[in-house]
Amino acid sequence: MKKLFLLLGCLVLNSACQSVSATTQAEPAPTNVFTPQPSATIPPTSTSAPTSTPTPAPLFFTDDFNADNGAWASFQTGGAKLPIARFDGGLLKISFSTAHTWYYAVRNPYDYADVFVRAKFSGAPAGSLGVLCRYDESKGWYEFNAASDGAYSILFGQWLAEGIAQYTPIAIDDSPYLKKGVLDYEIGLLCKENSLMPYINGKLFRKLDVTRFGLSDGKIGVSASSFDDLPLTAAFDWFKAEEPVE
Repeated sequence: MKKLFLLLGCLVLNSACQSVSATTQAEPAPTNVFTPQPSATIPPTSTSAPTSTPTPAPLFFTDDFNADNGAWASFQTGGAKLPIARFDGGLLKISFSTAHTWYYAVRNPYDYADVFVRAKFSGAPAGSLGVLCRYDESKGWYEFNAASDGAYSILFGQWLAEGIAQYTPIAIDDSPYLKKGVLDYEIGLLCKENSLMPYINGKLFRKLDVTRFGLSDGKIGVSASSFDDLPLTAAFDWFKAEEPVE
């Protein structure tokens, strides 16, 4: 599995991961990638007062990616070129032209303690796609990825220093619900109390105790990464945040 350690440093989050051997320093990547507003930790560039009070975003929701709702902040690192992320026909599409390039999008409005995050995605030819929960810049986050090599990974990410973070594997394995050469699934991650419960195509297949990591709440989001086979086009059909159930 190619995604065990990564480096983060573009805007708030910047990552580049290889096989599990050591944490290394990546060259900083250009800061672009996606039209959503910057992360909540970065002050807005405009000081103009709003002309009206916007309707608060719902705590639990389905995002069909039909338009930019301003709720997402995105980050990228690795590779010689930036991935291109865009809304296209009701999809969030991320196009990668260089290998070992990582893309993250975190949804800003709320922090969640217990939440069930789900996403439907597809990609070709090779890479991994996933979901995040309890992302906290100072404490860490949980990430669940499904890869085109038929493996999945559940990881704990944590900042080591400015621009450098390390993933601790919680679970990495092949799954009968994943097929090699395929990257077309619905996955979900139930984050409830001190447990993580990953789902593939609606099927719960593990329950993991994460008490030792101590994350209590944080933001939710999605991830995508390219492997060696290029170009990679990844597409998210939808993303959901739901009340936790088991």
